Amino acid sequence: MSGKNLLMAGILLFWSGITLAQSKPGQKPNIVFILADDLGYGDVGVYGQKKILTPNIDQLAKEGTRFTDFYAGAPVCSPSRGSILTGLNTGHATIRGNATDQGGIAGKKGKNVVYRANLTKDDYTIGNLMQDAGYRTSLVGKWHVDGYDSLATPLQRGFDQFSGWLINVPSTYASTYWPDHRIINGKLVPVTSNENDQKGYYETNICTDEALAYLKTQKQNDKPFFLMLNYNNPHSPLEVPYLAMYKDKDWPEDMKIYAAMVHYLDQSVGKVKDYLVKSGLSKNTIVFFASDNGPRSEPTTRLKAVSEFFDSNGPLKGYKRDLYEGGIRIPFITWAPFIKNAPKTSYVPGYFPDIMPTFAALAGKTSGYRTDGVSILPTIKGEKPKSDRFLYWEFFELGFEQAVRYGKWKGVKRKHKLELYDLSTDISEMNDVAAIHPDVVKKIEAYLSTARTESPYWTVK
Repeated sequence: MSGKNLLMAGILLFWSGITLAQSKPGQKPNIVFILADDLGYGDVGVYGQKKILTPNIDQLAKEGTRFTDFYAGAPVCSPSRGSILTGLNTGHATIRGNATDQGGIAGKKGKNVVYRANLTKDDYTIGNLMQDAGYRTSLVGKWHVDGYDSLATPLQRGFDQFSGWLINVPSTYASTYWPDHRIINGKLVPVTSNENDQKGYYETNICTDEALAYLKTQKQNDKPFFLMLNYNNPHSPLEVPYLAMYKDKDWPEDMKIYAAMVHYLDQSVGKVKDYLVKSGLSKNTIVFFASDNGPRSEPTTRLKAVSEFFDSNGPLKGYKRDLYEGGIRIPFITWAPFIKNAPKTSYVPGYFPDIMPTFAALAGKTSGYRTDGVSILPTIKGEKPKSDRFLYWEFFELGFEQAVRYGKWKGVKRKHKLELYDLSTDISEMNDVAAIHPDVVKKIEAYLSTARTESPYWTVK
């Protein structure tokens, strides 16, 4: 049996035990949340990309709702994912960075020792929420909130099923596009076609096959389901099985590879959507598509030139690790055929802490969880928000920094100085208008003084 077939047999073995029954009338909507990794605001066609083709993601937006002003939970991976999962912003969340300032559990990242925090048992996740609301829950792909705690996996944090990779495993099982093992419900399943440095089964395809296998077990289920599908693409390293339609482009090789990585992501989104439609599940399923933060730009990753070539942050200032718009404003799309008259475009600001209350609203759960967000379900249905609110971020890699979005205003506090931008006229954050709007600065400063709680892992120095 080939490595691919062996892995798929393992997936089906774990998931085939689910009892099937006819769907109940009036069943709560199913939820599929698809998360890309380091996909820039400007990397998608409907957000302005001209060189890379993303027809499936574009179609999802054309049939659903494209959010123009939606934000990740943080400008890097772990805290951003933690924000989705817990409904908390980085002023209150357990995880506020990829690596801790102090404390945490030690582990290896390459040749370096790194300390990380992890989601604790006290962190109530969207997986827990959906379980409590009667949903079956599954996570496929990247988790990245386990730190180096082997007991902080999706299976201990609200998910019935998990297939993917964890930080706390050897690198050949983990953050590679050609894993030689796959973790399926706590067990390592070999991917023989990737053993001995072979490149036979691309991780993006593994995720898509796992997701489709799971969806096939849900077609006639007696319960609604929640599937979180976390892709690596287009996160470094630059790896792809083939260059697709970009192989003959007169571009540098890195540019061809990156475009093909986005192509694989787009094709995967298309396969999931097509199955939902053909199986009939789409009649009662809502799909969310997002990226975990802005595009990378570090020169050492070769991605600075790539991001500049494709204009991956579009009109926005900054990249991954920045609290400017380019680091945190993301492509965000919802697609729900059962919601009639949903707006084609929403300009209402929102961010990852809103996912928890939105899922709660979809599941009919009104209590039992904490959140810094609000439900965007009314926005998806075309209702106008009642008033402006503060969205909050903090980040520590370059010293303590804070940012807020308040209506049309964006505040970024760096080195004890608050910069203020009017995003309605200055989406690129080029003109600091703090000096001519002292009333707005005062209001933001008052909010910042109460916006956060202290963390044992990240300290304000």
